[in-house]
Amino acid sequence: MAQNQRPKSLLDSLGEEIIRILTPVSICMFLVVLLVSILNSSSSLSVSSIATIAYSETSSDSSWDKFLGALLNSLAFVAVVTVATFILVLFFYLRCTNFLRIYMGFSSFVVLGFMGGQIALFLIEKFSVPVDCITFSVLLFNFAVIGVLAVFMSKMAIVVTQGYLVLIGMLVAYWFTLLPEWTTWVLLVAMALYDLAAVLLPVGPLRLLVELAMSREEDIPALVYEARPVTLHDPASGPVQRRIWRERGNVRRDSVGNSSSNSSVNVVSDSNSTVSIVQASHNGTRIARVEEGQVSERDAELSAPLISPRMDGQDGTSAESLMLEGMGLGSSGAIKLGLGDFIFYSVLVGRAAMYDFMTVYACYLAIVAGLGITLMLLALYQKALPALPVSIALGVLFYFLTRFLLEVFIVQCSLNLVMF
Repeated sequence: MAQNQRPKSLLDSLGEEIIRILTPVSICMFLVVLLVSILNSSSSLSVSSIATIAYSETSSDSSWDKFLGALLNSLAFVAVVTVATFILVLFFYLRCTNFLRIYMGFSSFVVLGFMGGQIALFLIEKFSVPVDCITFSVLLFNFAVIGVLAVFMSKMAIVVTQGYLVLIGMLVAYWFTLLPEWTTWVLLVAMALYDLAAVLLPVGPLRLLVELAMSREEDIPALVYEARPVTLHDPASGPVQRRIWRERGNVRRDSVGNSSSNSSVNVVSDSNSTVSIVQASHNGTRIARVEEGQVSERDAELSAPLISPRMDGQDGTSAESLMLEGMGLGSSGAIKLGLGDFIFYSVLVGRAAMYDFMTVYACYLAIVAGLGITLMLLALYQKALPALPVSIALGVLFYFLTRFLLEVFIVQCSLNLVMF
């Protein structure tokens, strides 16, 4: 009985995977706060981008003018992102996957080479690091090329890939913190609302992209962070245990109302965690039987789509396996999170760091709480959910509450020597 004992709840079994998502998000936010604290204290940098195409904020403008200008900037930025996402969906629909990978690789090279190089120059000037331009150029070029290869072009150690993804998120987030203050806050709210509409609306571009990837059972060619899958090892149970997912290349789901479908899948889970997968095709019948708890290294590459759709309970699948399949798991059973979520989480705490560290702590806790709520909702509803709205809403709310209420309270307590 001890060998077949299962986790008491879904959170018990996925807790470590959630931590493996929170850890890189926290590292990315910490690096952005560190850069903001080092660079913005000694120099007043400003950038011109699509986010400031409609309005350039000046100190002489009134608060109402700043708000209207920031709103125009945010609408323009969201419109450009929406059009770009629909173009991405179109290219993915036309199966231009190689072109998209090349484009994403070029974008990553620009971020690592140009944005990263500019920040590196700021740090070199700040700390007076002696380095010649040739050495710097060679190191920067190699750094950018290895990053592109690690993320898109070749199979490297997962730690290297994850590290470069966090660095890309950190670099982009830092440049976003250089936007005017009003534009930054309105843009964060606008992107959270866009994320909500793009994922949940039937014609939302992100929803179309995810559903198209699910129907084809392909990976989305985008910057997505994938946590390392959890390996559950119990010395009493013997072999290493891994979660088992249906193999994407060999198993196809039933398409209701699709007359061209010539394969069927039946998944049955019993009390001994045995999964039987049966696929019928014109070439014959293939049966793959896998025991959870006795998985070889070759079987560890079993994969599933990004988000598995809801399935009827009449096919015999247990409720727990349905919940696991709805968690947005990657090819190895790991949770995936878009790099855009990393960026805007870090922009929020980076902007808070420009005021004081009390707001940074409050915003960080709010973002982590919002991410945890989103993951629990993901397990509950078993479908793709936006990761920005809850965290951004809590982060912005906690920022203003801390800045205008909590800080005043703490300062007054300190001045009157009140300890609590």
